[in-house]
Amino acid sequence: MGLFKRNPFGHILFLKKWLIRIFGLLTHRRYRGFNELQIEGSEIIKDLPDTNVLFVSNHQTYFADVTAMFHVFNASLSGRVDSIKNIGYIWQPKLNIYYVAAKETMKAGLLARIMAYAGAVSVERTWRQKGQEVSRNVNPEDTENIGKALKDGWVITFPQGTTKPFKPIRKGTAHIIKQYKPVVIPIVIDGFRRSFDKKGLRIKKRGILQSFHIKEPLDIDYDNESVEEIVSKIEYAIEQHPSFLKVIPNEEINEMEELNKKRRFDY
Repeated sequence: MGLFKRNPFGHILFLKKWLIRIFGLLTHRRYRGFNELQIEGSEIIKDLPDTNVLFVSNHQTYFADVTAMFHVFNASLSGRVDSIKNIGYIWQPKLNIYYVAAKETMKAGLLARIMAYAGAVSVERTWRQKGQEVSRNVNPEDTENIGKALKDGWVITFPQGTTKPFKPIRKGTAHIIKQYKPVVIPIVIDGFRRSFDKKGLRIKKRGILQSFHIKEPLDIDYDNESVEEIVSKIEYAIEQHPSFLKVIPNEEINEMEELNKKRRFDY
């Protein structure tokens, strides 16, 4: 790899590699130390193609969720099964992993801008801006950038577009799936909301068991299934259909309601 080789977004890969290494070292104990990360299904990762893979997941914090995914993906590619033991896997990280994030979030401070360089595909939210409800059309350039990232590698997206649980799946994700026909891998996470603050930067509580379940690829008929059908499949796969509320303990539902009352804007 040349010293100044760049990815399709113009980011220098040598610099990106060091950013991932540094963030990996700084965050490892958040998932194996202060709190534990229980992983299931990581054997799926090593058999995926190198490009055109879309990970869809529920969302609990701004940054802790996607950071955990970088750890799990790279550990799995290094031969670890359902484990992030031994941080050595981060020395040669997969550099073509991207994640979709709100543009205003990734511009909110120096740390966010640095993290964006590590792999963010920034998009404009069509329904919310600076805490206010808005309604605008999808920016075609945002869709093209997600397609560009899929062509180059793997993309992580949180199709609800918010850290609030059981919110509707945004149809834009289904449109992207129909257009670019990626392998779609669902991921279900839990415990991050209790472990971290909303941004996912500060540890809120220790001794929390965080779970990370990677599921088999979704079976999607890209040409014949409707957007609504794909949305429904995602909703069930990432366990965000309202029917899943029945299996959540009451105390956890109460905690989520209290958190939602305190939040003035979502991601």
